[in-house]
Amino acid sequence: MQLDISTVIHEGSNINSTHNMAITADHIRDKLIKELAAVHVDVEDTSPNRCAASLKVLVVSPQFEGKPLLQRHRMVNTCLAEELKEIHAFEQKTLTPEQWEKQKSQ
Repeated sequence: MQLDISTVIHEGSNINSTHNMAITADHIRDKLIKELAAVHVDVEDTSPNRCAASLKVLVVSPQFEGKPLLQRHRMVNTCLAEELKEIHAFEQKTLTPEQWEKQKSQ
C-alpha cells in the first residue's frame, strides 16, 4: 500500500501538505523504506537545534544495484523532492545491500 503524502495530516494540526508538515528523521526514514524498498536507512539530524534543516542519510537498497552513484542520488532526491524544499543541507550515502555488508565487515 502506498500512501499519497498529500493526504497525510500531521498529528494535532489541519495541515495536509508536505510543504507545511514538520519534517522528521522518522518521516524521511519511512518514506525511503517505502518508496525505494530500502533494507536499511540511517537518518541523522545534523542541524544545531535538531530541527531537521540539515540531514545526513545512509540508504541501502537493492534498487541501487547496477546504477551509478549519480543515478542513485537522483532516486533519493526524487523520492524526497517535497521534503528537500524544506531542508537546507542534505548529505547522502547510497549503497547496495552487498556494498553495505562489505562496509560493515571492514
